[in-house]
Amino acid sequence: MPVDDRHYDHDRHPDHHRGDDHHWGSDDEDRFEERLGEALRQAGGAYETDRRALVAAGATRGHRLLLRRRAAVVAGVASVALVGLGGTLLVPGGDGGRQSVATGAKTPVASATPKASYTGGELIGILEKLLPRGEFGSAEARGTNEKLPPYAQVVYNDGKGKAAVAVGFNRVLPGSEQARQTVECPDKVLTPYDSCVVTRLPGGSALKIFQGYEYPDRRADTKLWTADLVTPKGQHVGVSEWNAAAEKGAPVSRAEPPLSTARLKTLATAVAWLGVVDAIPVDPKAPTAAPAQPSGIDGGSVASTLVSLLPKGVEVVAKSGPDSGYAYAVVDDGKGRSLVQINVQPNMSDVEHQLFGAGTETLADGTKVITREEPGGAGIVMWTADTIRTDGFRVVVSAFNSGSQVTAATRTAPALTAKQLRAIALSAKWRGLG
Repeated sequence: MPVDDRHYDHDRHPDHHRGDDHHWGSDDEDRFEERLGEALRQAGGAYETDRRALVAAGATRGHRLLLRRRAAVVAGVASVALVGLGGTLLVPGGDGGRQSVATGAKTPVASATPKASYTGGELIGILEKLLPRGEFGSAEARGTNEKLPPYAQVVYNDGKGKAAVAVGFNRVLPGSEQARQTVECPDKVLTPYDSCVVTRLPGGSALKIFQGYEYPDRRADTKLWTADLVTPKGQHVGVSEWNAAAEKGAPVSRAEPPLSTARLKTLATAVAWLGVVDAIPVDPKAPTAAPAQPSGIDGGSVASTLVSLLPKGVEVVAKSGPDSGYAYAVVDDGKGRSLVQINVQPNMSDVEHQLFGAGTETLADGTKVITREEPGGAGIVMWTADTIRTDGFRVVVSAFNSGSQVTAATRTAPALTAKQLRAIALSAKWRGLG
């Protein structure tokens, strides 16, 4: 409904890191992986399952996530680098120089007398006051008492061109997978970006500053810079900014988003935002403690098993780190790089009817197999072998004619044939992991 003559009642929600990395925008297919990650973190919003979008998005972010039941068509991407011990959020170590830990700022402390609720108009007002001096255009927001998480977005101009700036809020369970993934830098093989730095603040909060692109495949020059703060209490504040007046559908209006990394940090760590998070109604059904260890199949074992099953004659030039049930390897057979990725997922019987339709082969032991050869967007080809055992144990492996899902094709066809992918997916070695 209108607030101060501006329309704030727009159904929006954050997107990862995802990767990333995260948005506070409307649903769409182009960044499904990253939006799926945010959806899991936000526990709200409706997302369309789309193979092309899954291929085009590496996590968001990155941002990265293992495809869950009811949201799985092809392999997802996830990388869990943080470990929560006793409710404490630990910051990931360095990865190729793209992550660092510093102690240059203090964890913000919320006011002792926070408001009970915030309207969308109030959030817009706070955001405009916290931004540097400039002109403001259209704005929209959602308050703390609405069905989906609160957020605010404004069009801001510091004199160098219009830019969208947004801030969103949520709670995450301290020490949980959601908390870890929120402040985790994506894998550059899966989500290209320019910079990602994770900082441990005095007091235990973690802050991730990400500088990347709205479209991982770079089909447009829209840049996306984000800052994600997660406190030891599980308060999550996420700031996003673009070098255009909208995250999608608007031409680039300036070379870079308006806020420097230092200003992003200042905005994300503003004390006022913690009161907004605290005003979000608590779900009485939400868990109150995170599991001691991330659940699922060990990603390190998946990665090593995948490499062991690759055909002779291909060189592994890159591979994934540990993750729950997901792994990838970038291989080269002398004809160019090719990404091969796999998900190993137990207990997937409830989505079997969605995944195995026309063209499915049923083996003597009841295992279902289906192979697909389909476009992956921007000249990329994806070949997939998808299998599910009678107990719901699913193995799906895909290969691409590029070293990444979001970069240009490096060859005419993937390095592995459909027959080779099928053999990998049906290997008995996977049962030893489940």
